[in-house]
Amino acid sequence: MIKRIAQTAGFAGLIAALVLTLLQSLWVTPLILQAETYESAEPAPVEQAHAHQHGGAAVAHVHEHSDEAWAPEDGWQRTLSTGGSNLVVAVGFALILAGLFSLRGPTRAWHGLLWGLGGFATFALAPSLGLPPELPGTAAAELAQRQTWWIGTAASTAVGLALIAFGRHWGLRVAGVVLLVIPHVVGAPQPEVHSSLAPEALAHEFIAASLITNAAFWAVLGWAAGWLYQRHASPSV
Repeated sequence: MIKRIAQTAGFAGLIAALVLTLLQSLWVTPLILQAETYESAEPAPVEQAHAHQHGGAAVAHVHEHSDEAWAPEDGWQRTLSTGGSNLVVAVGFALILAGLFSLRGPTRAWHGLLWGLGGFATFALAPSLGLPPELPGTAAAELAQRQTWWIGTAASTAVGLALIAFGRHWGLRVAGVVLLVIPHVVGAPQPEVHSSLAPEALAHEFIAASLITNAAFWAVLGWAAGWLYQRHASPSV
């Protein structure tokens, strides 16, 4: 069983990471580079935090504007760095999916697609309703507050979807709906003043690009994990 989970996670993660890296290189990264031209043209604070979509999860990055800070150069370095990060994240999420399959495995390969869409809703869609993907140069609330809200939202969404999908009593399904709503009733932390150096149209395109690429990532990851898990149908220890 352990070998089955590891093989499923490894191959599914690799396939999904390649798809995500390709889509990011063609669509998301050019938008970030364009936004960085506005950021470099304006005086920026010493430390500025913003969130990028990473493998369907918003990962907070703190930009240190100092001579010692290293960042991959545009081109192959940036693509290789992004691809490596995507692979680590994709394999990690695939391990979660494969582990869940061992508890309630998909009876058809395409059932993995539904699990993948659930992952997209949990780690990308629901958090983005309060904290949408942000371009460089966008004002944001305190990092710790955003991280706390993001983790709480993802956890609440995961449990809520599980209750709705697998709950055998209507009361459990109602509780699941309540859990889906609670984080958004509480509200995500917001900056005192909303501002962005990049044009509004560019910010909207970045949000759409991030969500669409993450949806594709999770769909591929879920389908590949479900197919591979079914293919290795004979469990081995």
